[in-house]
Amino acid sequence: MADAPAFDWVCNELEQQTSLDRLEARGTVRIALKEAGLNARSLTPDQMKVVLEKLLPKELESRGVSDSEGVCRTLISGIASLDGGDSDVETPEEVFRRLADASTG
Repeated sequence: MADAPAFDWVCNELEQQTSLDRLEARGTVRIALKEAGLNARSLTPDQMKVVLEKLLPKELESRGVSDSEGVCRTLISGIASLDGGDSDVETPEEVFRRLADASTG
């Protein structure tokens, strides 16, 4: 299964806007996602936005990226342009809610 478009887009932008190479960019974003309890394959743009606001600036700063908060603000602005086409992806909460409803009904 491929990574979500939001993950790929952010990683590609990090490569272009910072000195991080492909592996460093993807690894850094994966570390931030892991800290948030999220998966790169099922990531939504809204979830990525929160990671960009709360977690990624610290990860970028620890890797020597100057103005990490500015970079993340730019990424937040850009991620809004992504198509919300992954809205069909169910969150774990939705799956469990559906299963609970099916077993009680």
